[in-house]
Amino acid sequence: MVEGRYGSRVGETGGGGPHDPFSWSFLAAKIAIDAWQWWLQGGELGEGRPEPDLQWTTPNTIALEIADLRLRDFSLARTGAPVLICAPYALHGASIADFAAGHSIVEALRNGGVARLYLAEWRSASPDMSSRSIDSYLSDLNVAVDDIGHPVDLVGLCQGGWLSLIYAARFPSKVRCLVLAGVPVDMSVGSALSRAVASMSSDAFKVLVDSTSGLVRGEQMRRFWGASPDPTTALQRTLSPDILSDRQFVERFDRWQRQTLDLPGTFFLQTVNWIFRENRLAAGEFVALGHAVQLNRVSVPVFLLAGANDEVVPAEQALATASLLGTPDAEIETAVAPSSHLGLFMGRETIGVFWARIADWLRSMDGRSL
Repeated sequence: MVEGRYGSRVGETGGGGPHDPFSWSFLAAKIAIDAWQWWLQGGELGEGRPEPDLQWTTPNTIALEIADLRLRDFSLARTGAPVLICAPYALHGASIADFAAGHSIVEALRNGGVARLYLAEWRSASPDMSSRSIDSYLSDLNVAVDDIGHPVDLVGLCQGGWLSLIYAARFPSKVRCLVLAGVPVDMSVGSALSRAVASMSSDAFKVLVDSTSGLVRGEQMRRFWGASPDPTTALQRTLSPDILSDRQFVERFDRWQRQTLDLPGTFFLQTVNWIFRENRLAAGEFVALGHAVQLNRVSVPVFLLAGANDEVVPAEQALATASLLGTPDAEIETAVAPSSHLGLFMGRETIGVFWARIADWLRSMDGRSL
């Protein structure tokens, strides 16, 4: 998800409330107006990214590469239960899961004994990908799982989490357990983000897509969300202040913020309308690859991780997913980290304590059969 300047921020261990919903309503109106003006003016954006991709922190190889997806292999061994991290497909890249030493989910899982570890990295959309849909990405995820060998343990981060959950409901025999970290599923449990999306008409989002010929440009979205704060301010708001002494980390974070992804317009509009506006997934009305998805038929063990100070997916919303599942209560584990949204994936305390705990939980699944 994106970082903007509207509303307050909280540190990984600090207090504070979520964004003021009036600020988010203003933001929603601003996006709609800016998109309309951009379209009327015939504005165009430059192609490509401002700089080369960041280097990954943990050594890995490319196990599979297709138009939408790179499957990265971080494995230490060829045996054992495979774990697949499903990165978010939103404004920023998948290196959020392996950002820096001491701030890497990949590193924490490997150190915790997860020997077969993969990551689904969604690629920035090109103009010929504008019609790619949620079904398209589910299909690609299915190809990756088949290549790895199932059942897999799926670890979904933010928007990669609801995609993982849909996949588990659509292909129950291919998923052994689920980890969902900072994941929005039930929009009836309100958040500032879901209220902002609901306050806009679907036509406003369509104008946003039409303004750039069927893609949602990451560069454009950064501008609509307001000038991104400088890296020092952003880190103070989202991670512990002591990280500011690490200049290399601050510079890397600045590059990561500026390195955005373009999204297919069809995928973007389906996400906005079906997930956020119409709440189809929680309501049992979502159709994935020709089959209705019923979350109460998901019965695998689940670990839900939430952030106490998450300004994007409040803890109440992240944990509400438990009530939608068919998993027995005894097989649902929950944890609330003293963290902001970004801190769930990058924060040293959250990585060192909560992701280490998740690694232990994943290893406890060994020997379990579907």
